[in-house]
Amino acid sequence: MPDKKTIEKAREDKREGKSASTQAGEFVHEEIKKVRKGEHGARSTKQAIAIGLSEARRAGVDLPPPKKGDVKESTRESAEYAYEVGQGERKPKRRPKVSKAVSEVLKHEPKSSASHKALSRQAKSAASHRTAQERSAAAKKAAETKGPAGRSAAARKAARTRAHRD
Repeated sequence: MPDKKTIEKAREDKREGKSASTQAGEFVHEEIKKVRKGEHGARSTKQAIAIGLSEARRAGVDLPPPKKGDVKESTRESAEYAYEVGQGERKPKRRPKVSKAVSEVLKHEPKSSASHKALSRQAKSAASHRTAQERSAAAKKAAETKGPAGRSAAARKAARTRAHRD
């Protein structure tokens, strides 16, 4: 269950005109924090991200499930279910035994899946599946929704990164 702060941050992102994936990012960020704190683990970085996306869908973020063929059918169905719950199209069934079983299993999973190194590896591999054109379009959209102060801060950070690399 996401905390009120996370839901409020996601709503703020929506008011600022940011994309659904950015709003969902708040939930993913919270999930990463939970794994790092040791509340539970995750088999992989992808799993931690998937849990966060599911939370976002259930909380009402307008993040449609992936298309057929993009992911496993069971994953897509799960995402569809979470999306419908979030949009108020269906009432979720309470399954305490299943919920407890999942929680117990996650407790025994590694915490290293949310390390900086693991997240970096995941981000790089995800970016490598996108074309240069897609990455460029995403960057342009991000710059548009950032606002002048945000753009200025991002430019300073980029300059620092370039200086550090050289």
